[in-house]
Amino acid sequence: MDTVDLARLQFALTAGAHFLFVALTLGLATLLAVVQTTATISGKDVHLRMTRFWGQLYIINYAMGIVTGLVMEFQLGLSWSGLTTYAGDVFGSALAIETLVAFFVESTFLGLWIFGWNKLNRWAHLALIWVVTLTAYASAFWILVANGFLQNPVGHVVEGGRLRLTDFGAMVANPAAQAAFWHVLVGGLIVGGFFMAGVSAYHLRRRTPEWELFRKSLRIGIGVALPATFLNAVIGGISFQTLQPAKSAAWSADADRLASLQAELVARLGPGDYLPDVGWVRAGGLVMILLWLLMMVVMGPSFLLMLVQPAVYRFRLWHWVLTLMIPVPFVAMLGGWVFREMGRQPWVVYGLLRTSEAMSPVTRAQAAFSVLAFATVFAVLIAVNTWLLARHARRGPGAVALGDRPVEAPVPVPSF
Repeated sequence: MDTVDLARLQFALTAGAHFLFVALTLGLATLLAVVQTTATISGKDVHLRMTRFWGQLYIINYAMGIVTGLVMEFQLGLSWSGLTTYAGDVFGSALAIETLVAFFVESTFLGLWIFGWNKLNRWAHLALIWVVTLTAYASAFWILVANGFLQNPVGHVVEGGRLRLTDFGAMVANPAAQAAFWHVLVGGLIVGGFFMAGVSAYHLRRRTPEWELFRKSLRIGIGVALPATFLNAVIGGISFQTLQPAKSAAWSADADRLASLQAELVARLGPGDYLPDVGWVRAGGLVMILLWLLMMVVMGPSFLLMLVQPAVYRFRLWHWVLTLMIPVPFVAMLGGWVFREMGRQPWVVYGLLRTSEAMSPVTRAQAAFSVLAFATVFAVLIAVNTWLLARHARRGPGAVALGDRPVEAPVPVPSF
C-alpha cells in the first residue's frame, strides 16, 4: 500500500469505529427520552427503573464515543492538511457549528441530567434528556452537512486556489446532506431498537425477576425497530437519486457507462483514473441491503410474537435470535458507509480535489506507524466499550448506580 492508501485506511478505521458509537447514541437517546417521558407521566416505578437501566448503558456508550470522536478532529490536520487548506473555509463552518453549538450543548445538558437525579423537578429533568436527544440530532446533521459538501460541493467559488463559501443556505440544503441525515437518523433508531430488544430478550431468556421491565423494553425495541427498518429502505431509495454518476454506474456495474464517464473526465481533466472501485462499492451496498432483508425477516415475525404473552416469556429460541441480532444493524450501517464513501473516490471533494492531492506531506513509514497506532487504540476502545456494555447489561437493573438515591446517615441524637 502506498502513502495515500495507508492514510485512507487510517481514516476509514477511525471514522468507522466512531460511527459505531454514534449510531447507538442516536438511537438509544431517543428511546431513553421516550421511556423517561412515560415514567414522568405515569409515575410508575417500573418505568423509572427502565430509565435508569437504559440510561446507564447510554452513558457508557456516549463516554466512549467522545474519546473516539476527539481523534477525528486530529485526522484532518494529521493526514489531510491539503483538504483543510483547499476546502476548510467551506466545510469547516459546519464542523465548527457541530462542535460549538451541538456537541457542547449536548454534553452540558447530559451532565445536568446525570447529576440532576433526585435534585431537579421531574419535568425539568425530563426536559434535559430531550435537549440531549435533539442536540445529538443536530450534531449528526452538521457533520453530514460537511460530508454532503464533500460529496456534492455547492455554494462556493474558487479564489486563489482555495474554496470560499458564498451560499451557506445552499450548503445546508444540499440534497446529498439532507438525504444522508435522515438515512443515518433512522438507522440509529434501528440500532437502538435492536439493542434494546436484544438485551431484553437476553434477560427474558434467563427468567429474570425483572420480567415486567424487560417485557416492556422488548416491546419498545421491536415497536421502534420494525417501522424504522421499513422507513430506512424508503429513505435509502430516495438517497439513490443523489448519487454521483460514477457511483451509480459502479453500483449497477454498467461497464459502458463507466467507460464513457472515464473518457469524459480524461478529456476534461487530463490523464488519470477517475472511477471508484466497483468491487468496494458493490460490496458495501450488498452488505447493507442483504442485512436489511435479514432485519426485516426477523422483525416482522417478532412484531407478531410480542403480542402473544406466552411467547414473550417462554419462547427461548426467539430470545436467542434477538440477542444474536444486536450487532447486525451496526454492520449494515458500516456497509452503507463504505458504499457512500468508496463511491466518491478518487475524489475527496467530488470533482474538485482528488484524494492524492489532499494528503499531508508524510512519508510512507510515518503513515504506516500511524495506522498501526490508531488501529490498536481503537480496537482497545471498541473492546472496552463492548465489555462494559455487556457487563452492565447482564447485571440488570439491580446493579444500576445512575439515579440511585443516596443512603443518608442517621443524625446522631445529642445526649444531655
